[in-house]
Amino acid sequence: MSSRRARRRRREAPMPATGAGLLRFFEEDTSGIRVRPEIVLALAISLIAICIIAQIYI
Repeated sequence: MSSRRARRRRREAPMPATGAGLLRFFEEDTSGIRVRPEIVLALAISLIAICIIAQIYI
């Protein structure tokens, strides 16, 4: 009996309370371009490298 109650309690556990009016990140669904973080990181590193190379040769 207690194991069934514990299982039900785990399934129905409330989400942690948000503080200071902050929203949980998965509550917002905005339309727009979705880009994987790896691509953003690669583009940022590429831009930094291009800027360094341009400073050296120009």
